[in-house]
Amino acid sequence: MSDIKNVDVSIMGREFRIACPEEEEEGLREAVTFLDRRMNEIRDSGRLVGVERIAIMVALNITNELLTTRTGGFDIGDLQRRIGLMQKQLDQAMLDQEKLF
Repeated sequence: MSDIKNVDVSIMGREFRIACPEEEEEGLREAVTFLDRRMNEIRDSGRLVGVERIAIMVALNITNELLTTRTGGFDIGDLQRRIGLMQKQLDQAMLDQEKLF
């Protein structure tokens, strides 16, 4: 059985401590680096504000990429259109939510 250790990581300037088997630490750090880069790209585009919105958009983008590659096809134009649609829907949903308060 592998030892579990706590790994300190930073995503968008926020510190997190994640429990991880020792042999998976390198993979975890690669995943954190990838996620941090993608979240910063979305933030720097200036289209979304707020860590929660950015995290949701990145999660949608990564999920869409995964599902697209699993089906064997990858149409970048279609991907960009779908991401744009998801961003518009997310923005509208967040505006509607703000009106509730």
